[in-house]
Amino acid sequence: MITSVRLRNFKNFADETLRLGPFTVIVGANASGKSNVRDAFRFLHGIGRGYTLADTFGGRYGAGGQVEWERIRGAGNEIIRFGERSFMIVTELEGLDEQPARHEIEAGIADGSRREFRVTKEELVRTGRPETIYTSHPPGNDPVREQGDDERLLLRMAKGGGQRRLGERVSVRPDQPALTQIQGAQRVIRTHKDKAQAIVDTFANMRFLDLAPDRMRQPSFPGQTVLGDGGENLPTVLQGICADEGRKAILAEWTRELTPMDVEDFDFPVDPITGRVQLVVQETNNRRVSAYSASDGTLRFLAMLAALLGPDPARLYFFEEIDNGLHPSRLHLLLDLIETQTAKSGIQVVTTTHSPELLSMMGDWTFGSTSVVCRLPDSADSIIRPVSKIPKAAELRKSQGPGRLLAGGWMETALAFTEGDDAEGSK
Repeated sequence: MITSVRLRNFKNFADETLRLGPFTVIVGANASGKSNVRDAFRFLHGIGRGYTLADTFGGRYGAGGQVEWERIRGAGNEIIRFGERSFMIVTELEGLDEQPARHEIEAGIADGSRREFRVTKEELVRTGRPETIYTSHPPGNDPVREQGDDERLLLRMAKGGGQRRLGERVSVRPDQPALTQIQGAQRVIRTHKDKAQAIVDTFANMRFLDLAPDRMRQPSFPGQTVLGDGGENLPTVLQGICADEGRKAILAEWTRELTPMDVEDFDFPVDPITGRVQLVVQETNNRRVSAYSASDGTLRFLAMLAALLGPDPARLYFFEEIDNGLHPSRLHLLLDLIETQTAKSGIQVVTTTHSPELLSMMGDWTFGSTSVVCRLPDSADSIIRPVSKIPKAAELRKSQGPGRLLAGGWMETALAFTEGDDAEGSK
């Protein structure tokens, strides 16, 4: 599980840390930087997928020009905070094995005529004891250089007890993180490779769902078991869930709770001409509702259920405006679903929201993992603060409710008074 992400000189964050729990909620005004947090997670996801920095920031295209990976928003000089030469993202992780880990990566734009991104520093550390698994940096900063290393980073294995001892050096490419390259290195020990691979797997196993009802209404080809980012393949993903009677019963129960529909069963007719699978919800009165006529809110609920209840869920889901299109009276049920699944299945969910109702309905556990992104007056930079740590927030939550605090702009006002021009990022 990712427990924190520190952003240094990334977009409009000078040096800020987002603390994460199983279910993390991010609030803040428009243009405060919530979507920039999402971009930071997408950068980590690009690392996990083994992309070069050029692919991660500029987009990746497959055969026939099909988009395999959407580019991260912003030009190069907008991804790095104005006036800086590089950005850094530091990720704390736990639950990979007996020792938590910290992964730190710094990237910048190369000097000279080439303006592509390069990894300028990277480190992987076991935080439970003073041991550096590896550190990498440009060969120009290393006293030991080999011929032909100008376009590569030198990976230095290091161990510690107090005094750090340098180990083997192997070459890695500078246009993608060393984290994804050490598996093929000859002189890296297996335990270090395993630790690096566990972090790669964590980064790779993220999903960024931006559900679009029109895509969820479309039938899907048989055998498609992965829900698309826009909700594509919803019929066959639900069909796979319903193949297990236990999961099918849970799916029907949650659908009855989350929607006004008295769901009895799900049907998946196959179009005889195209061979594609369609979605039909069957109610107890024998009324059949196809995906074509289901409401947008119902389809969004079904897609979230498909993501969270499926047999092979992602480790982390990032939703933007998870309340979008959902009736306020159903939000507490959505919160119950997410809190139940994240506690039981080890899934992490991160979401942004503008909904005061969602904040008013959340329990203590979720409130403790809620942060506000705020742009202070007369500043281009944003800060990230846990809502529970804002002075008087706990007391006012009980007397007025966090939804009222959000709707009235109290959080931003309180931070403007307490942080002022001398605000520093949380470390």
